[in-house]
Amino acid sequence: MTDSSDVAHMGGCLCGSVRYRVTGPLADIQLCHCSQCRKAQGSAFAANVPTDEDRLSFLSGEEVLVRFESSPGKTRAFCGRCGSPLFSQTTARPGVVRLRAGTLDDPSGARLGFHIFADSHADWWEIDDDLPRYAERAPNA
Repeated sequence: MTDSSDVAHMGGCLCGSVRYRVTGPLADIQLCHCSQCRKAQGSAFAANVPTDEDRLSFLSGEEVLVRFESSPGKTRAFCGRCGSPLFSQTTARPGVVRLRAGTLDDPSGARLGFHIFADSHADWWEIDDDLPRYAERAPNA
């Protein structure tokens, strides 16, 4: 029998310079509609998978990561070669990284969980599913 803590999920950037592994089960994907996430992703929302930082290890490319403080206490990391957004961190949640779900290799096993900052969604994108919606942050997220 396989222990769920032995499960490994692999991912990386578009050019392949950055490769990572996340151990253990994946949390539900949080769809963030805030204006910063829209700009950082170039899309209607960011699809984030929060995970404990100690469950994330880099197999290659950690030296090419570039970090940008997009607002006080919030840092976004991306590949310095191809520009792929990989994760963000905030001082409000020390020890947690929010991986960009699109950087996980398929199949990832991750599932959609809920929408956050739904009141800020792009006016050209309609949220039309039955997932829970939060005007701003989700409780305990």
